[in-house]
Amino acid sequence: MPDAIQPAVDAEEELPDAITVLADDFTPAAMEYHRGELGRRGYQLAGPILPRTFYRLSGDGRSREKLFDGKPQYAATFIRKPEA
Repeated sequence: MPDAIQPAVDAEEELPDAITVLADDFTPAAMEYHRGELGRRGYQLAGPILPRTFYRLSGDGRSREKLFDGKPQYAATFIRKPEA
């Protein structure tokens, strides 16, 4: 039997107000909400999970580098829910 899939976010880790998880496919990005117990920890999905191409810009913005060899990654951003 294969090992259980581990969450990208450790259940005991102190987290910032926003977390973005990148994955090659939709399902692992979407399932991180459950695996990382993000709902219990006060997070919600910020928007749709879409494939995106990522670039790193130089400090002055004159040059850019495609990340992940230009291969789109599914990005799921989770934000901490505002206190009621």
